[in-house]
Amino acid sequence: MPISTSATASRYWMYASLCWLLTFLLWIFPMIDASYTYSASPTQTVPRHSPRLNNVLEYVSSGWDRLTRSLEKCKTYEDQKTDDEPYLYFPAEFQTLPGFTALAESCRVRIARLPEIITSPDDVNLGKIHPEGLLYLPHPYVVPGGQFNEMYGWDSYFIILGLLRAQRFDLAQGMVENFFFEIEHYGSILNANRTYYLTRSQPPFLTSMILAVYDTPGTSSHRDLAWLERAYKFAVTDYQQWTHPPHLAGDTGLSRYFDHGDGPVPEIIGDANNYYRGAAQYFLLLHGTNDPHLVHVDREHPPESQLGPLFPVHSCAEPADHSSKNPPQENCSPGEQVALTADFYKGDRSMRESGFDVSFRFGPFSGETHHYAPVCLNSLLYKTERDLERMASLLGRQSESEVWRAKAIDREQRIRKYLWDPKHGLFFDYNFMTHSLSSYEYATTFYPLWVGLASKEQARAVVSHLSMFEQPGGLAMSRVESQAQWDFPYGWAPIQLLAIEGMRRYGFAADADRITYSFLSMVVDDFATDRFIREKYNVVKRTSETRIVKGYSENVIGFGWTNGVFLELLHQSPPAVWDRLEKE
Repeated sequence: MPISTSATASRYWMYASLCWLLTFLLWIFPMIDASYTYSASPTQTVPRHSPRLNNVLEYVSSGWDRLTRSLEKCKTYEDQKTDDEPYLYFPAEFQTLPGFTALAESCRVRIARLPEIITSPDDVNLGKIHPEGLLYLPHPYVVPGGQFNEMYGWDSYFIILGLLRAQRFDLAQGMVENFFFEIEHYGSILNANRTYYLTRSQPPFLTSMILAVYDTPGTSSHRDLAWLERAYKFAVTDYQQWTHPPHLAGDTGLSRYFDHGDGPVPEIIGDANNYYRGAAQYFLLLHGTNDPHLVHVDREHPPESQLGPLFPVHSCAEPADHSSKNPPQENCSPGEQVALTADFYKGDRSMRESGFDVSFRFGPFSGETHHYAPVCLNSLLYKTERDLERMASLLGRQSESEVWRAKAIDREQRIRKYLWDPKHGLFFDYNFMTHSLSSYEYATTFYPLWVGLASKEQARAVVSHLSMFEQPGGLAMSRVESQAQWDFPYGWAPIQLLAIEGMRRYGFAADADRITYSFLSMVVDDFATDRFIREKYNVVKRTSETRIVKGYSENVIGFGWTNGVFLELLHQSPPAVWDRLEKE
């Protein structure tokens, strides 16, 4: 009896399926045999015969508890950045304060309400809040470490990724809930939960955090539309502060970083005047007393509106930039004083909202940060719009989803118009005050790849210039050795992750794998001698030893976002990267 055509086809596909299954098993068995599950972090697979890698993972695993803060822990209130008596502030609208009598006695913490209700950063009058102190948050949170003993804005996204990989679901979701609390009671997502941070935010990663929790099986909010509905409202509120004055970048339709406060920041460890004196001396050497970041001050009649300290002019040397059109000799005299301008302080504060403090990316000391439409911020806002589009769709709000889609498309077009340089094949920041594109080559050029707004041609061009940033330990932030921590030769974990994921998104897997190995192996090698995971690394010398002159000089241990990125990159690594890490 002849076999039917359908039966022949059925047997063919059965045979093909069995062959495919056999091939798969032969491929997977060697990997299973070469590894075992790391008990302290069930989501991680650690190769055998790799004690150095195990040591790092044990450090990271124990670090989550070591870096967790809650109101019951006295170390939560410690602040190396100020000398004030520990204070815990509650929102002004709280009619009754929770019973913290025992805590106040055991930790010697004073409890108070903020003097005014805050609905936006414009409502903040820091002069009425004294002394400075910690802002109440309802859930435990993970801090970066060292002097950064509070919950930070963009650090927390990378920390949350690590917590989710480590299956610390409640802690991760609690941190997202804390951001909802900040928006509701402190007017915005804060740089961090200290009173002196009330006037500024940090790069917007809220929707990325929300969706990371929502999409992760095991979290209580996994696929929970009621929770997503609540999260969506807070995300919209957070988004709106970036798309209205004073966060608009001129008439570009793009956004900028902007701190609502004025004058020097109070949170610099030690004497903040030393940092600002160094900036003033730099400008004096660069252009003399006519530098636009400086203002002449009459010693006998200083202006009442002077915001910062005065600095004496000690010499009338030639400016460092000999091409300057404003040599200082003619109007420089002994006893003369200068001060940094109010505009410099606004830029200095806005730089700290950007998270890239300190670099020379937005002018010397980034004192012109608020004059730029940055590629990093606007890429993140594009992603926020795309995330809100998805969230609205999941919630059945199709008309709103279309509005967010249109906003994202508009921002994408504006980013390509203002921030893309086809000649150099890189994304740059745009100075909307001078109507000119920056030429400062910076690792944030990979952000458009991470969020998916770059065209295939643009992504290919950016990756073709990878050698500008690639070093033995990963990606350096820039090619400028400014002696500041966010410039050459330093590399930072979050930028490695964003760049690597961006390259993978556009199909540049080999480049992504190479950078991944360079960074992970550097951290493992450095940990073998240092025994700590650090805030930043010298990616040229593959070491955590740093020599930073301008800005923060300490290389803090901990470290929250490095821990999180290490786990995330390791989880994403293909077998070839694991094999190389195992053998060394």
